[in-house]
Amino acid sequence: MQIMSSDMNHKNWAGNIAYSTGHIHYPTSIEQVQEIVRKSAKVKALGSRHSFNRIADSTADHISLGALNNVISLDESSRTVTVGGGMRYGELAPYLQEKGYALPNLASLPHISIVGACATATHGSGLQNGNLATAVSGMEFITASGEAVTISGKEDGELLKGAVVNLGAIGIVTKVTLNLQPAFQMKQVVYRNLPMEALETNFRAIMESGYSVSLFTTWENKNINQVWIKSVEDGSASAAAPEFFGARLATHDLHPLENLSAAHATAQMGVSGAWYERLPHFKMGFQPSAGEELQSEYFVPVEHAYEAMSALEELQARITPHLFVSEIRAIAADELWMSPCYGQACIAFHFTWKQEWDAVRRILPLIEQVLAPYNARPHWGKLFTMAPPVVQARFSRLSYFRQLVQQYDPDGKFRNAFLMHHLYCD
Repeated sequence: MQIMSSDMNHKNWAGNIAYSTGHIHYPTSIEQVQEIVRKSAKVKALGSRHSFNRIADSTADHISLGALNNVISLDESSRTVTVGGGMRYGELAPYLQEKGYALPNLASLPHISIVGACATATHGSGLQNGNLATAVSGMEFITASGEAVTISGKEDGELLKGAVVNLGAIGIVTKVTLNLQPAFQMKQVVYRNLPMEALETNFRAIMESGYSVSLFTTWENKNINQVWIKSVEDGSASAAAPEFFGARLATHDLHPLENLSAAHATAQMGVSGAWYERLPHFKMGFQPSAGEELQSEYFVPVEHAYEAMSALEELQARITPHLFVSEIRAIAADELWMSPCYGQACIAFHFTWKQEWDAVRRILPLIEQVLAPYNARPHWGKLFTMAPPVVQARFSRLSYFRQLVQQYDPDGKFRNAFLMHHLYCD
């Protein structure tokens, strides 16, 4: 049974965005989604509300697919799983583990919706690991006319490359099919106080030291506060080295924000666990990150990683007072049109800010200015201030994406102010 609520205090996860409508539909079937879309003048999908900007905002109707969070099929012959549009990674992962399968990677928190993460090219870490959208091998979405369209990589390869990172612009994604691999065990260790200068000549070695590697810094004292190394368990009983490029092995579990309880974080100290219990930084049942925060993130080609990091370090005095922590990660290149990693392996510079928007709004242009020589691309679901022509110039397949949007939404039913500003303004 479909439910529609009216909540005029309707906000995103962090509370920094109050949505422009309180009309939220909660369909329990794809047919109900189609009916809502046909009747709506303007409509947007509402996932786990983890975007920090207005990419998911609507002035008329929101559709929450929370009730469509089922596993539709597990195809062992093709090693894929198809799930409903409301499924979250933390809900799917235990099911896959029970069946003997795993996803190639996960983001730092498992609370986010699969469809929303893929639509914005959200990622984990690892120079050999693509963003989460690269696991998609098929999808179903409802177009502006209410038609259900199904595409697959096998039959619609180039179309899928354009549709996966769709920014919510082509329709309401009701199903997604993901490629799987055999389940695996992992362990993670944390090192403290890596001298930033160690990255000048050892950046690749450090970022390749595990299946997934994250560097956390507050940009103070030319220091990386923590290095999280997540490795596939190979059965060896060897202990972690006490030193790592000048950093020292932690002696107890840590939260990336060192003043917060490590009970929220996934187990460290080399303790073996299932892939989904180690790849994220945070446990599903606990508050992720800081909670009341803002986030920004920029992607630069991996070959410019240390230069870009050094440029950011020059802004330390402006950044640190308003920052909880920064995370630096590597992501493999992909072929997804609107992905920040399209055609290039990247280093991502992520900023978890205190909820001080007036100050952050003044800092972001400075960050974007020092990263401009490296043609930095922003994360679509986080805060940035780049002028529309700059953003558009950084995504070489934008004109093709606009054609795709026009095909499925000719009158702009799914286009909101955010999309019009960043994708269509001169």
